[in-house]
Amino acid sequence: MSTVVHNDNAACCSIPPVKSDYTPKGSFKAYAGFNKVYVTGQPQPSGNVALICVYDIFGFKPQTQQGADILADKLNAHVIMPDFFEPADAWPVDKFPPSTDEEKTKLQQFFGGPANPQASVAKLLKAGEALKQDGAKFVGAFGFCWGEGIGGKVTILAGSAPSTALDAVSATHPAMLSSADVNELRVPLGLYPSNDEPQDEYKKIVEIVSKKPFADKNDDKFYDTFHGFAAARADLTDSKQQQDFQDLYARLVGFFGKASGTHVH
Repeated sequence: MSTVVHNDNAACCSIPPVKSDYTPKGSFKAYAGFNKVYVTGQPQPSGNVALICVYDIFGFKPQTQQGADILADKLNAHVIMPDFFEPADAWPVDKFPPSTDEEKTKLQQFFGGPANPQASVAKLLKAGEALKQDGAKFVGAFGFCWGEGIGGKVTILAGSAPSTALDAVSATHPAMLSSADVNELRVPLGLYPSNDEPQDEYKKIVEIVSKKPFADKNDDKFYDTFHGFAAARADLTDSKQQQDFQDLYARLVGFFGKASGTHVH
C-alpha cells in the first residue's frame, strides 16, 4: 500500500499529546436507529467529511472517544460512535480475557448476540446511509477489535457490500484477520495490525488490495505492540503506548484525509 502519512508531516506533528485523564468533547444523541450515539466535531454531516467509529468490545471509553475527537478536529469532520451493543452492556474490561469457563461461555454468547458481526455490518451500513442522506459528501468508517477483532472485521465487510455508502474503511488491531475478507472490497483500506495478529494474513491483504483500482489511496502500518493499543485497553500513562496511540491516529488522519481529498489542519 502507499504510505500517506510520515512522522515528519507537519499536520501529523500538530496532533496534541494524548491524555490519560481525558474528558471527551462530544455529546450523545439518538441517530440512525441507535438510541445512543457519541457525536463529536462538526455538528452536522452536511457538506462535510463524516466518520463512523466501530468501538471495541468495551464500548464507550475515554481513550476511544479521544481518538474520535482527534479525527474530528484534524479533518474538520462530523464523527459518530454508535452503541452497536444496545440494549446490552459492553463487555467489562476486568473480565477480559475471560479467566473461567463460565466467562468464556458468556463471551461467546455475547459475540453470538449483541456483538454479532453480520448484524453489526447491517447497522454500520444503515448509519452510513443516514449520513449520506443528511448531506455528507464522504463517509468513512474506522473499527477496532471486539475482543476477537470483530470491530475491524465489520468495517472491512461493510466496505465490501455491493451498495455500501462507505467511501473508505480502516481496521486497527483486527484479529480474526482473513485475506478472503478483502477480495470484494470496494473502497480504500487503512490497515494497522499489532503483533498479536496473523502476519501472513496481513501480508496477503496488502498484496490483494495493492491490485485494486484505489490502491494509491490505501495505507498500512504494522505496530510492534499489543492487540488493543489504540482503543479501550490503551494505558496512556505509559509513554510507549501513548506514542503508538498518537501515531496511529496520525495515520488515520492522513488516510482519511487523502481518501476524501480533505485538507488536514
